[in-house]
Amino acid sequence: MSCIKKQAMMEPLVDTVDQKQIVTNYHLLKTMDISKMVLGDTSFTAPFKLIAERDDYIHAFVASFDVSFTKCHKLMGFSTGPRSRATHWKQTVLYLEDVLTICEGETIIGSMAVAPNKKNPRDVDIMVKYSLSGRRCVVSRVQFYKMR
Repeated sequence: MSCIKKQAMMEPLVDTVDQKQIVTNYHLLKTMDISKMVLGDTSFTAPFKLIAERDDYIHAFVASFDVSFTKCHKLMGFSTGPRSRATHWKQTVLYLEDVLTICEGETIIGSMAVAPNKKNPRDVDIMVKYSLSGRRCVVSRVQFYKMR
């Protein structure tokens, strides 16, 4: 199966993630107001900083989104995050090429770039840059993903 590993790693997995598997804090990447968006607003690059809440291993980054309906008489919304009540939207899992060994308080610094694919705008191209300089693990990497 090693011959398909690289291709398999490039495709994010949409699945439910148990909140007990989350090792770090959350970091908001982007806020979008769909009533004010223009062409091109779905492409963005955002920095992130994740701080480990316990000693553990990190196999993937997990992405989710929150929705707020602010133009209603009563404010409404929901979260698709693993620490919220489950919805049918689930989470997006971006597997890492390296398993990161992280200790409580250590920080992963990076950025995520997201854009519609040029050949098929319904696909999403994702680039994640990250680095960790910890006691047990030192890594700096760029990974590319294609969400279909």
